[in-house]
Amino acid sequence: MTIAANKVASIQYTVLDEQGQIIDSSEGGEPLVFLVGAQNVIPGLEEALIGKAVGEQIKTTVEPAKAYGEYNPEGVQEVPMEAFEGVETVEPGMAFTAETEQGPMNLIVTAVEDNMVTVDGNHPLAGKALTFDVTVEAVRDATDEEMAHGHVHGEGGHQH
Repeated sequence: MTIAANKVASIQYTVLDEQGQIIDSSEGGEPLVFLVGAQNVIPGLEEALIGKAVGEQIKTTVEPAKAYGEYNPEGVQEVPMEAFEGVETVEPGMAFTAETEQGPMNLIVTAVEDNMVTVDGNHPLAGKALTFDVTVEAVRDATDEEMAHGHVHGEGGHQH
Protein backbone atom coordinates (compact mmCIF):
# COMPACT_ATOMS: atom_id res chain seq x y z
CA MET A 1 0.00 0.00 0.00
CA THR A 2 1.24 3.48 -0.84
CA ILE A 3 0.52 6.92 0.54
CA ALA A 4 -2.54 8.44 -1.15
CA ALA A 5 -5.63 10.48 -0.29
CA ASN A 6 -7.78 8.97 2.47
CA LYS A 7 -4.90 6.86 3.81
CA VAL A 8 -3.32 7.23 7.21
CA ALA A 9 0.45 7.63 6.99
CA SER A 10 2.94 7.20 9.81
CA ILE A 11 6.37 8.78 9.31
CA GLN A 12 9.58 9.40 11.20
CA TYR A 13 11.03 12.76 10.21
CA THR A 14 13.66 15.41 10.74
CA VAL A 15 13.14 18.99 9.54
CA LEU A 16 16.10 21.26 8.77
CA ASP A 17 16.15 25.00 8.13
CA GLU A 18 18.06 26.68 5.31
CA GLN A 19 21.26 26.62 7.39
CA GLY A 20 20.98 22.88 8.00
CA GLN A 21 19.94 23.27 11.64
CA ILE A 22 17.39 20.81 13.01
CA ILE A 23 14.06 22.54 13.66
CA ASP A 24 12.05 19.47 14.65
CA SER A 25 12.41 15.71 14.68
CA SER A 26 10.46 12.66 15.71
CA GLU A 27 13.72 10.79 16.38
CA GLY A 28 13.54 9.02 19.71
CA GLY A 29 9.81 9.63 19.91
CA GLU A 30 6.54 8.67 18.34
CA PRO A 31 6.13 8.95 14.57
CA LEU A 32 3.91 11.62 13.02
CA VAL A 33 0.58 10.01 12.07
CA PHE A 34 -1.72 11.96 9.72
CA LEU A 35 -4.69 11.66 7.40
CA VAL A 36 -3.52 12.23 3.83
CA GLY A 37 -5.54 14.86 1.98
CA ALA A 38 -6.97 16.50 5.11
CA GLN A 39 -4.42 19.33 5.35
CA ASN A 40 -2.87 17.79 8.48
CA VAL A 41 0.69 18.48 7.21
CA ILE A 42 2.15 21.17 4.96
CA PRO A 43 1.23 20.69 1.28
CA GLY A 44 4.79 20.32 -0.03
CA LEU A 45 5.60 17.47 2.34
CA GLU A 46 2.35 15.67 1.59
CA GLU A 47 2.94 16.01 -2.18
CA ALA A 48 6.44 14.54 -1.82
CA LEU A 49 5.06 11.56 0.11
CA ILE A 50 2.28 10.62 -2.36
CA GLY A 51 3.03 7.19 -3.85
CA LYS A 52 5.64 6.24 -1.25
CA ALA A 53 5.44 2.87 0.52
CA VAL A 54 6.47 1.51 3.92
CA GLY A 55 10.24 1.54 4.30
CA GLU A 56 10.86 4.23 1.68
CA GLN A 57 13.04 7.18 2.63
CA ILE A 58 12.93 10.59 1.02
CA LYS A 59 14.75 13.85 1.44
CA THR A 60 12.92 16.82 0.01
CA THR A 61 13.13 20.59 0.25
CA VAL A 62 9.81 22.41 0.46
CA GLU A 63 9.73 26.03 -0.67
CA PRO A 64 7.87 28.58 1.49
CA ALA A 65 4.79 28.72 -0.77
CA LYS A 66 4.12 25.03 -0.07
CA ALA A 67 5.24 25.18 3.57
CA TYR A 68 4.19 28.02 5.89
CA GLY A 69 3.84 30.68 3.21
CA GLU A 70 5.91 33.67 2.23
CA TYR A 71 6.80 36.19 4.93
CA ASN A 72 4.30 39.05 4.81
CA PRO A 73 5.64 42.35 6.18
CA GLU A 74 2.02 43.52 6.60
CA GLY A 75 1.68 40.84 9.28
CA VAL A 76 3.83 43.00 11.57
CA GLN A 77 1.96 45.70 13.46
CA GLU A 78 2.42 48.07 16.35
CA VAL A 79 -0.42 48.08 18.86
CA PRO A 80 -0.88 50.10 22.02
CA MET A 81 -0.07 48.42 25.32
CA GLU A 82 -3.73 48.93 26.29
CA ALA A 83 -4.61 46.10 23.87
CA PHE A 84 -3.03 43.74 26.41
CA GLU A 85 -5.27 44.78 29.28
CA GLY A 86 -5.14 42.24 32.08
CA VAL A 87 -1.67 40.97 31.13
CA GLU A 88 0.77 41.90 33.86
CA THR A 89 3.95 41.88 31.77
CA VAL A 90 4.29 41.88 27.96
CA GLU A 91 7.70 40.73 26.68
CA PRO A 92 9.23 39.73 23.34
CA GLY A 93 8.62 36.07 22.54
CA MET A 94 5.19 35.95 24.19
CA ALA A 95 2.39 34.46 22.08
CA PHE A 96 -1.20 35.69 21.95
CA THR A 97 -4.30 34.91 19.92
CA ALA A 98 -6.21 37.88 18.56
CA GLU A 99 -9.75 37.78 17.22
CA THR A 100 -9.85 39.35 13.74
CA GLU A 101 -12.46 39.69 10.98
CA GLN A 102 -10.81 36.64 9.36
CA GLY A 103 -11.00 34.62 12.58
CA PRO A 104 -8.39 33.92 15.28
CA MET A 105 -4.80 34.96 14.50
CA ASN A 106 -1.70 33.86 16.39
CA LEU A 107 0.67 36.70 17.20
CA ILE A 108 4.20 36.77 18.60
CA VAL A 109 5.46 39.83 20.46
CA THR A 110 8.71 40.96 18.82
CA ALA A 111 9.35 44.24 20.63
CA VAL A 112 8.05 46.40 23.47
CA GLU A 113 8.95 50.10 23.51
CA ASP A 114 7.31 52.69 25.73
CA ASN A 115 3.57 52.06 25.40
CA MET A 116 3.72 50.29 22.02
CA VAL A 117 4.00 46.56 21.34
CA THR A 118 5.17 45.15 18.01
CA VAL A 119 3.46 41.88 17.10
CA ASP A 120 4.09 39.54 14.16
CA GLY A 121 1.22 37.48 12.75
CA ASN A 122 3.47 35.48 10.43
CA HIS A 123 4.13 31.84 11.24
CA PRO A 124 7.67 31.57 12.70
CA LEU A 125 8.69 29.48 9.66
CA ALA A 126 7.08 31.75 7.04
CA GLY A 127 9.45 32.62 4.22
CA LYS A 128 11.74 29.66 4.92
CA ALA A 129 12.54 26.67 2.73
CA LEU A 130 12.45 23.51 4.85
CA THR A 131 14.26 20.24 4.18
CA PHE A 132 12.54 17.06 5.35
CA ASP A 133 14.30 13.73 5.83
CA VAL A 134 11.49 11.19 6.11
CA THR A 135 11.04 7.42 6.49
CA VAL A 136 7.60 5.93 5.88
CA GLU A 137 6.76 3.58 8.78
CA ALA A 138 3.17 2.59 8.04
CA VAL A 139 0.28 3.21 5.66
CA ARG A 140 -3.32 2.08 6.18
CA ASP A 141 -6.81 2.88 5.00
CA ALA A 142 -8.51 5.65 6.97
CA THR A 143 -11.73 4.72 8.73
CA ASP A 144 -15.00 6.38 7.74
CA GLU A 145 -14.97 8.22 11.07
CA GLU A 146 -11.44 9.55 10.49
CA MET A 147 -12.40 10.79 7.02
CA ALA A 148 -15.55 12.45 8.38
CA HIS A 149 -13.61 14.16 11.19
CA GLY A 150 -10.58 15.08 9.04
CA HIS A 151 -7.95 13.59 11.36
CA VAL A 152 -6.54 10.31 12.66
CA HIS A 153 -8.11 8.62 15.68
CA GLY A 154 -6.57 6.13 18.08
CA GLU A 155 -2.86 5.51 18.56
CA GLY A 156 -0.82 8.43 17.26
CA GLY A 157 -3.95 10.46 16.55
CA HIS A 158 -6.86 12.21 18.20
CA GLN A 159 -8.68 10.59 21.09
CA HIS A 160 -12.46 11.25 21.35
